[in-house]
Parts: sequence; structure tokens; C-alpha cells
Amino acid sequence: MRSSIRFLAAASVAALSMFAGSAMAEDNLVIGTEGAYPPFNSLESDGTLTGFDIDIAKALCEEMKASCTFVTNDWDGIIPALQAKKFDAIIASMSITPERLQQVDFSAKYYNTPPAIAVPKDSPIQDASEESLKGKSLGAQASTTHANYTEKHMPDADLKLYPTADEYKLDIANGRIDGVVDDVVVLSEWVKSDAGACCKILTTLPVDEEINGQGAGIAVRKGETELADKFTAAIAAIRANGKYKEIQDKYFDFDVYGE
Repeated sequence: MRSSIRFLAAASVAALSMFAGSAMAEDNLVIGTEGAYPPFNSLESDGTLTGFDIDIAKALCEEMKASCTFVTNDWDGIIPALQAKKFDAIIASMSITPERLQQVDFSAKYYNTPPAIAVPKDSPIQDASEESLKGKSLGAQASTTHANYTEKHMPDADLKLYPTADEYKLDIANGRIDGVVDDVVVLSEWVKSDAGACCKILTTLPVDEEINGQGAGIAVRKGETELADKFTAAIAAIRANGKYKEIQDKYFDFDVYGE
């Protein structure tokens, strides 16, 4: 979900330097996100962070009466950056999986959507069976549950890994790969856009809980369960008071929270 680490700060570099090396007080939190996973999190050209993850994070911080700032980080280095105390929590559509639970602690989920596969509109691929995908080139973002899912459930496909979702989208749009695997919401929003006009959703994919996990949660450092519990309580609170639905309806026309 890459050895070099890139930080693009929504706050000033001077402010961020104060945070490195130690966690902040819980009423003054630094939130790490990717900024390259629309519609959940995106870094706009003016440096503004937008998306469902970002709006949920702001609502949770308000509920917790915490002052929060955001930094962006390359996906494959985001857990090491959390562990290195570059920020206090990750809110970046990170699935709660057994593998990640060995490295970080999580809040309860704040949404849960299944994986899917998208293909070009003129693709001869009819379904997501192993036979149909044998020998086909499939793209996925590296270090993600979707890459792991493809590797396990589509073993005869040629898996190509990309640093960001934007890069696999570019390759399928230009005919360099046969399909892509990602979250159904990410792919659905993309194929509805001009950039994704090349493609269609072939099908959603059965959830493998060992790989896909229990939904997206908020990651904190191992042992910081008090902070995780505060996020969990805040998630419940914004679902109860209607703020969650207000944010959800801004982005989606369905219940993204899931089962």
C-alpha cells in the first residue's frame, strides 16, 4: 500500500519539524494520509487535501476536541513513518488486516467496501475466473490488500505493481494492461470520469477477510490503544449525530459504512 519517503505538508515545514521524533498531545494531533487515492484522499494542485478520508478526519478531530494537521506520505512508507513518530495516526483508507495488526493498532472501521476489477470497455474478458484471467496483465497499487488479493486469487495472471493508483489508471487507459484491481468505490468513481471513460467495472470480487480485512480503520502506533479508542468513540458519535451521513452523502449515493 517504496524505500524513499515523500512528505508534502498541509502545514508549514517549520510547524512539522516540531512534531518529528515524538507523538503530540492528544488534543493536538498530526494525521498522516496518502493524498493520491480519490475519492478518499487527494492532494490538489494548490496543496489542499480533499476527499472522504479528509472530511471524516476533520469531523473526528472536532468530535474529539482535538486540533489536527495533515501531512502526506507515500503509501508504502506510511506505516514506518507512523512508527517513526512523523505523525500520530493514519487516516488513509487503510484496511484492518491481520498482517497490519502485527505492526499497528486500529480504531473500529469507518467504512467497508469490497474489491473489484475494471477492464477496458472492449475487453474480451467476461468474468473474474482464474481461467478468464490466465495470462492477462492486471495492475494494482503496490503494498495494498488489492495487490495481495490479486496474487492469491488470480495466480495465473501477470500482476504488475504501481506506486500509485494514478499510474495503473494511465496504463490501462493506454492499453498497456488488461485490467486493474482496487476498491470498488475508487474504480467506480474513476470509470464515471472523463479519465476513466476507457473502462468499465467487470465485477466486484468476493471479500477475503484474511486479505481485505474488516474495513478501513484509523491506524495508531502499537500500544496506543487509548488514542485508538478515542477515535472509535468519535466514529460512533458522528454516526449517531448525523455528521457521518452528511459527509457520506457528499461523496456517495450508497452506504459506504457497509456491514
